[in-house]
Order: sequence, then C-alpha cells, then structure tokens
Amino acid sequence: MILGVDIGNTRTKIAVYEKDKILDIFYSPTEIFHEKILELKKETPAINELILASVGNLKEEQLQAISSRLNVKTISHSDPFPFENKYASPATLGIDRMVLASGACLMYPNQNTLIIDIGTCITYDFVTEHGTYLGGAISPGFALRYRSMHDYTAKLPLLHLQGEAPLIGTTTQESIHSGVVNGLVAEIDGIIDRYKEKYHTLTIILTGGDAKFLSMQLKNSIFVHSFFLLESLNRLYHYIKKYD
Repeated sequence: MILGVDIGNTRTKIAVYEKDKILDIFYSPTEIFHEKILELKKETPAINELILASVGNLKEEQLQAISSRLNVKTISHSDPFPFENKYASPATLGIDRMVLASGACLMYPNQNTLIIDIGTCITYDFVTEHGTYLGGAISPGFALRYRSMHDYTAKLPLLHLQGEAPLIGTTTQESIHSGVVNGLVAEIDGIIDRYKEKYHTLTIILTGGDAKFLSMQLKNSIFVHSFFLLESLNRLYHYIKKYD
C-alpha cells in the first residue's frame, strides 16, 4: 500500500492507494501532517511507500520523521513524464501542474485536455492530443479575490465563499459575492470558450476543493474530479517506476 500526499498552503490531503485505487482520503493541517502519516503507518503496517508532489511547504524535520518509517519518493523535474514539455521555462513549471498534466495524458490519452485546478490560485494547464504540454494560466482563486478587496481597500469587509451569488447585489456584501463568484464563473467559461474555438475537440477536467460548486455554475460541459491531483500522482508514480 502507498500514501500520496498533496501539500497545500494550510491543509494537506493524504490518499491511501492500493494499486490504481484510492481507498481513503484524509486531511490534516500542513504543519502537523507528518503526525497523521505516522499514525496511518502505525494503524496499517502494510503502508510502506509515500509519494510527494511538492516539498515547497515541507520542513526538514517533517521529511526526516516520515523518511524514518516509509520509503519516500519525491516527484522532481528530473523524473520521466508522459508528455513532451513545451513550456518556455520548464524548470519553473510547478510540480503540481506537471503531475496534473501527467494525469491527463495517462487517463485521457490522445485527447486535447484542459485541466482547471481550483485552489488558492486557479491553474489552467493544456495538453494536446499528441501528448504535448503547451502551458496555461494562473489566476487568483476565491479566497485571494475576497482577501484582496479587504486588504487593498479601506472599508470593504473580508468575506468568504458561501455559495451562489446574485447577479445584482443589493448590499455591499452581496455586491462583493456577486463580483467574486460571478466574475470567476465568467472567467472560467470564457477561457473554456476560447480553447474550444481553437481546439474543436476538448476534454475539460475541473478539480480542487471548489470544483463541485463551480461545476453547477458553469455553462460548459466538464468532468469533475475533486481529487484529480491525487489520482494523477499515483498514476505518475507507477509510470516512473517503469523507468527505474
């Protein structure tokens, strides 16, 4: 059995894999996620490997604690990937985006695929039907949009995503929700439409914590995979092992 770890800014997701199947998913505050991993190892001794997509927020003592009990594989730019990377600065491309692109190639082969990951930032990543990664875009997510209006104005309150928003806000709070939610929905639909103009056959994958909510707001047809990065991480790990 294997653990896959998606390290977030404040919260980390941990998946338990058995071959190609996710058996369970756990959440932990990032600063103590290693404690949850050691707890899972103690409860399930059959877990002997761990895959990390990124170590950007990982403290050395956390890595040492995990490595003392498990074989740790950290995905890096030097690993083999199932796509041709045409990004102009490949060394700066985030490992998380490379994992998502790998998942698209391995799970949706021979398809033009746009992966939209809704997190602190929204990332757009595009892989052609020929297995070529071209790039994408990065945009502020819900929390950043709410936070920026509060931090860079004198009087606007700090709000949080609550659900659907009215088109016409009749209070300051409603107006903020309208601008953030409807603006983000319009952005995503607009970007999808522009991709469709250029690529007439297009598979769209929406993932991340707010994927299900957004899927109900968008006009475009999409596949919702809330844990696509964790699924992709496991597929990529087995792909890399073929080259070991």
